[in-house]
Amino acid sequence: MSSAALGKRAGRPAWQEPAKPVTKAAKGVALAFICLLVLVPFLVVISTSLASPDEVVANGGWVLWPEHPTLDAYRDIFRGGQVTKAIGVSIGVTLVGTLASLVATTLLAYALSRPQLVGGRKILLGILFTFLFPPGMIPAYLVVKQLGLLDNYAALIAPVMINVFNLVIVRGFIQGLPEELFEAARLDGAGEWQVLWRVVLPLSKAVLAVIGLFYAVSYWNAWFHASIYMSDSKFPIQQVLRMYVIQGAQLADPSAADAAAVSAPQTVRMAVVIIAVIPIILVYPLVQRFFVRGVLTGAIKS
Repeated sequence: MSSAALGKRAGRPAWQEPAKPVTKAAKGVALAFICLLVLVPFLVVISTSLASPDEVVANGGWVLWPEHPTLDAYRDIFRGGQVTKAIGVSIGVTLVGTLASLVATTLLAYALSRPQLVGGRKILLGILFTFLFPPGMIPAYLVVKQLGLLDNYAALIAPVMINVFNLVIVRGFIQGLPEELFEAARLDGAGEWQVLWRVVLPLSKAVLAVIGLFYAVSYWNAWFHASIYMSDSKFPIQQVLRMYVIQGAQLADPSAADAAAVSAPQTVRMAVVIIAVIPIILVYPLVQRFFVRGVLTGAIKS
């Protein structure tokens, strides 16, 4: 090895040195162990939902691999109707809420990112104050009640429409855009709406995709507000899941002719868990590639 190569190698930081075989093997073992910690419980949940009642009882309530897979638990769930309606409620709230949150967050972030906004810093500090000191449950309930939103699907969206953390990320991303783009657009006669639509939004697809996923996951997993503001007939899927798994509520319709043929409770519980998790698992890979570019870029200048 030449002296120049030795000097170049000696000048590199320790973390840039090639990993030793032992280090690579240790990383591989650690990564495999972490993957098993995540995948095995998920496999157990899926297997238990597909197992027969007798097999679940024989294995003490959990099944790692079902010998005779069956979809009876899923049939019982959708036959009852409660989960089907709850899924429809969750899908509607998630779609409408995510769209409304993206629009509101983008508009407010763009306004706060412009230095010419009068009182922009004070408005931003007021918004950050709500992030540090959120309102309590009782004041929030009273506000929703005074607005007439009790037992209204809007109660699941309006109180949480703008997340301060997401707002800061989008604002930081817009601030990171070159100011020359805004000046060039204004020289061409573009107004604020045209600048937002034709300049900011096309360049913000990555961060908006990430923020959209954050909002969608938040709306899909929300159950607390539903338990306070909504009646039983309008519960989303997460509240139905909580009712059944924790409180042991019955999902099947007791008036049905075949109500006696209900799967083992454990299989139905695990089936509801899978139904509640699958939509997010399917959506996440579509926006995963935007995560690093969207979140980190947006947070640099926040």
